[in-house]
Formats: sequence, structure tokens, C-alpha cells
Amino acid sequence: MASYKEVTVSDNALEVLKRRYLTKDKMGRVIESPKELFIRVANFIAEADRNYGADEAQVRTTAERFYDIMASLEYLPNSPTLMNAGRPLGQLSACFVLPVGDSMEEIFETNKNAALIHKSGGGTGFAFSRLRPRNSIVASTSGVASGPVSFMKVYNASTEAVKQGGARRGANMGVLRIDHPDILEFISSKRDTSEITNFNISVAVTDSFMEALADGTSYSLYNPHTGSAHVIDGEEVRLDAGEVFEKIVDNAWATGEPGVIFLDRINQLNPTRPSETIEATNPCGEQPLPPYDSCNLGSVNLGLFVKQPLPSDYSISEPGHGIDWNRLGGVVRTAVHFLDNVIDQNKYPVVKIEEQTRKNRRVGLGVMGWADMLIKLGLPYNSEQAIHLGGDVMAFIESEGRKQSSELAKTRGKFPNWEGSVYREDNIAMRNATVTTIAPTGTISIIAGCSSGIEPLYSIAFERNVMDGTRLTEVNPLFRQAAEREGILSDELIDELSRVRSVANVNSIPDQVKAIFLTAADISPEDHIRMQAAFQAHCDASVSKTINFPESATPDDVRDTYLLAYQHGCKGVTIYRDRSRPDQVLSTLESESLPGTDRATVKQRPGVLAGITEKIKTGYGNLYVTINTTDGKPFEVFAHIGKSGYTTMADTEAICRLISLSLRSGVPVEQIIRQLRGIGGSSQVFSAGAKISSIPDAIAQVLSKHFGHDSGLSESFAGSAEICPQCSDAMRYDSGCFTCPSCGYSTC
Repeated sequence: MASYKEVTVSDNALEVLKRRYLTKDKMGRVIESPKELFIRVANFIAEADRNYGADEAQVRTTAERFYDIMASLEYLPNSPTLMNAGRPLGQLSACFVLPVGDSMEEIFETNKNAALIHKSGGGTGFAFSRLRPRNSIVASTSGVASGPVSFMKVYNASTEAVKQGGARRGANMGVLRIDHPDILEFISSKRDTSEITNFNISVAVTDSFMEALADGTSYSLYNPHTGSAHVIDGEEVRLDAGEVFEKIVDNAWATGEPGVIFLDRINQLNPTRPSETIEATNPCGEQPLPPYDSCNLGSVNLGLFVKQPLPSDYSISEPGHGIDWNRLGGVVRTAVHFLDNVIDQNKYPVVKIEEQTRKNRRVGLGVMGWADMLIKLGLPYNSEQAIHLGGDVMAFIESEGRKQSSELAKTRGKFPNWEGSVYREDNIAMRNATVTTIAPTGTISIIAGCSSGIEPLYSIAFERNVMDGTRLTEVNPLFRQAAEREGILSDELIDELSRVRSVANVNSIPDQVKAIFLTAADISPEDHIRMQAAFQAHCDASVSKTINFPESATPDDVRDTYLLAYQHGCKGVTIYRDRSRPDQVLSTLESESLPGTDRATVKQRPGVLAGITEKIKTGYGNLYVTINTTDGKPFEVFAHIGKSGYTTMADTEAICRLISLSLRSGVPVEQIIRQLRGIGGSSQVFSAGAKISSIPDAIAQVLSKHFGHDSGLSESFAGSAEICPQCSDAMRYDSGCFTCPSCGYSTC
């Protein structure tokens, strides 16, 4: 009987595990510990060794190695593997790409397959570039085509209706080539952030477009239906490259979308070229895949491979001297073995996906805890040494990972599509077509207690909800240690840290500490790109990273960043400007509270008020919402829901009393809307084309409909994020995903 070491995780990590990963009984009670979770996963994944002649003792040894790297938090696989390994669902992969053909049959066959993937816990990417442009003649019906954006909306609605794997919602990536005739409509398709909410979108940019942009010329559009240049009334249609690029920049500045992927570069560096062509990526932009392919992911926690204490002769001029390379190499090799086994143990949602996945056997080993490694080494995130070290670390992981894949090929065989890959040219035996990917690690980095992906720290401290409804401030443990060493740790400092995104202006923190504990708000777009490029240079697939901008950033800043990403050899880029989405809630304060919320004066109610009453359908029945106003602004809210039970009526009354108190205390209605909007419930319905998630959400939608223009938000708020639909805390945006640091919910 194997002796498994104990697992130690933070309180926050334990709550995330309980909510999303640990096995529950039929009553929803947790019946599994973190240790038992890792045993379950390790034993199940190790079973694949039997396919290659391993006996019972050898399988047990493999399982123990798998357990050790997970239990030590040195490595964690992607969420579907943690959730589903050894359980009935059994779907272990995170990302898939499906083709979208130009017939109605193909379009809805793909929609069906996407629903099956979402149900199993995966995310999907689609290229809509094969669809004929809007208003094209459809010969079979004598009608006209509705175009790619219309079918993206169909897929979006389908995703909304599928509860993904019982634990995660569906996530999609929509990609359209820059030379598709409907590209302008696509670029603006998410300008209204309430539309197509289950999609990220990216424009597939070609080298010829970038050349036209550099030359200041126009470029040709390609009609996929005719297979030739797009023609209207006998004239070839061309677009000005500069104008199209400005439209991409303007929309990205306004909403964070679209991102861009450099499609020709992706295909030039695709290991399975020329036998396969890549058209799209998974929902976060980091895994380009051919049609029907999938990839299972895992990440090494870099912060745990810094020698502690550092060698006595350690110098930041030679930061690699402080890294335990031997131990890192061992974990990388075990992780590649683990990921290759996942391919065999996976229960695939679609037969074609299983066939294609086994054909290429792509795996994606990446990293998390990069910011933690730099802090432990005493390196500022934006220093030349840090950027150089990033390339060295990823080159080492790439080298060790490929060596392990080559070793596996000797005993297990090369991946079946090896003859159609670049490895055949140099006669390099490989078990896997790809080995490395840098994926978002929002949720698993919470479990590991480390920084996310290759991102800088988001903040030094944040507040989260705890079980009894109170709020607890979480402080970065490395900063806490540094503050204790400096003798500056105090309740007052922690309170101040929870209100800021950067420590640059916190006077009580010494300069030498500020220099190391940089956050995303301190990093310039150029340094974000340089770090991304350093890792991309040694990554088979791509890199999920967000280029953060302050709210004050201009479209020129976005434009320069996109061009810089192309020049530095990145395969794609995602930007996010703080507070660029109108449906955000505020997460950190710079200095003051909202006006009227500190020692607020509650206005007295006049004897007579006028108002409106609106009926809205909810999952509990028809809700009648009354909003009374004064001076054209909402003053109080009442709501009544019939035949729904005493508890529901009481809860509705309580919500309305608190809303009314807030309004009478001067809290802006927009802030109330943002706090209530999207709160999930057990009974969700569609009403007048909108999803009503709960009674609070219904009230928020009525308020928004009539009074949503009244923003009135304090300019003192510095940070913002979308609200978490599960716990209502503020989410963070990094690596192309919104992730909740409190409960682990992620949009990816």
C-alpha cells in the first residue's frame, strides 16, 4: 500500500476545491479531501501505463510520482482533469477546435458537437471564415445568406442553454480572417457587451494584410463561397488596411475585443504543417488547433523551484544560479508522461475528436508562479534580467519536455501523424506533436497558491467573501513575509493595500520592496509584450497573456502594442483597458469611498411619489417591480411575486428594502445595478430575449432599462472587473480570462 504525503493548501484554495473539484454525494455534501482528489487523479492517469506493458508495481510507482508532483503543488493539470479523472464524466481536456462548414447541415452539426463538448466541461474555438458572406445568394432556396456573425449568435444562444459539466459554463472563441467580406461587421460584433456574451473574438491577421498596413495600401477580400476575390456588381471589393486596423484598435480600446492572432505565423510554426492547416484557437488564444483537435494542459509552479535559502554567492546578474534546475527538469519529465497518459484515459465527447486527438497527441505543458519566482529571486518583473530569464526558463522546459516526449516515442511509438510533421524532416522521434503551451491558470493557481501564468501580480491584497457573509482580506504571502522582515506589517497597511492596485504610492513601504512587488498596473505594455515574446520563442503552441492598460490609455497605445506584438514574434495578443467594459463592478479603491456611503444621510420619504410598475418573468413566476422616483431619479423599489412561497417573497422584500435604503443614502443606481446584475439562481429563464438569472438579476434589469444611464460612479475607483455570477465578488482579468479569486469561477 502506497504511503501518500499530506496535502497543505490555503483556506482560500480549500474553499475553491470544495466548490468546484472535490467529489460530492447526492445531497451535495463534500465527501473527498484534497489528498483523496490527488490520489484519485494520480491512480486513474497512471493506469494508462498498462497499455504499454507496465505491471502492477510499475503502475503504482507511476501513480506515486504523479501524486507527489500534484500534492506538492509543483504541477497541476487543467481543471477538467482534476474534476473528472476517475469519475463517470471522464472528459479530461480543456480546449477543442471545431470546423464550421458552409452548409446548414455542417453548421448545426458543429453546434451539436459544441454542445456535447460544453456539457463535458470543455471550451470550443471556431473559425467562421468558410461561411459565405452576408447577403450572398443561396441557390438551393433562392434566398440570401445571413453571414458568419448571425451564426455566431446562434452558437452563443446554444451555449447559454447548456450547463457545462455541472461546474463550468461554456466558453467559445470566434475567429474570422481579416480578408473575409464580413470582417467589419465581425470586428464590431461585441461593441455592445451584452451581445454574444459566451464568445471571445479574434481577428485572424495575415502577413499580406500587415504588409498592406505597413505600405499604406488596400488589400483584397476573399469570398470563401466562390473561392476567389470578393466581387460586387462586377467590381472587386478592396478595403483600406489602415482603416480596418483602426477599427480593430478602436473596438479593442473600447471593450477589450477583438484580439488578434497572426495566422500565417501560427501555420508557419505549426509542427504538423503542411499536412494540416490551423484556422482557429481555443477560447483563450493560446492553443491553435486544426479542426477536431483537442489539447490537455498542465502547468508547473515555477515559484517552488527557487533554492531556499538562495546560495550565498547568489547575484541578480546571474538569476538562474538560484533555480533548482535538476528538480524542475524532473517535474517537467513526469508532467509530460502524465499528459501523454491523459490522452489515453480521456473520454472524448465526439468520435472525430478522439480520432484527431490520438492522431497528433498534442499536450500543453506550461507554467504558473512566474511572478513568484521573480520575487523570490529579487528581480523586478520588468527588468532585463527577468525577461532574459523568462526565455531561459521556457527554453529549459521546452528542451526537457521534448526529450521526454522523444523517450516515450521509443517505447510507445511516435504520434501517428509524425510522417506529416516537421519532425520527419530531421528524423526526430516524438510521441507528441506539441509539448508546450502557456495557458491561463486562474483557478489552478488559486489551488496552488501562486501567481497566474506568466502574469505579474494582479494586486498585493484583495478582499473576498467568506462563509458567514463577512469579508476577509487576503495578502500575498511573499509580501507578508517581506513586510514582516521590514517591520512594517500592520492592520492599517493591509487595509490600505486592499484599496489599491499598486504599492508605488504607499509611503510606508520601502523602495527596495516596492521595486520587487510590482503589479500589472506597474508594467508598461511594451514590457508585457517583451515578456510574452520571451516565452513564445520557446513554446510549441502559443502564450495566453493579457496586456493591461490603465483607463487613461489611448487608442494609439493599443495600436502600438498590436504592432509591437507582431514585430516581436508573438502569435497573438489580447489587450484589456481598465474599466473599458460598461458592465463592470469595482474591485479596489484608490482612496475614497463612494459618495454618501460613509456616514451617509438617509433622505426622508415624501408623502407622495410617482413611479412605474413593470412585469418581468422569472424562474419563480411573474415579478412585478415598482420603482418610485424623485427629481427623475429612483428613490425606492418594491417588488411582488405571487404564489412562490413565503421564503421567496421574504427574500424579495429584503432585497428591495436594501435597494431602497441604498438609493435614499445616495448610492448611484448604476452601482446597485452592477452589484445585482448576473447573480445566479437555481431557476433561470429567458424573457423578452434576455436571460433572467434570479430575482435580484430581474430587478437589476428593470432598473437598468429605465435608469441605467445614471452612472454617477466615483472617479476614485482604480480597479474593476466583471462580477462573479457564483459568489458576486469582483473578478480579475488576466491571461485572456475573467477569474474570481474567491471561488475560482472562470470564464475560460
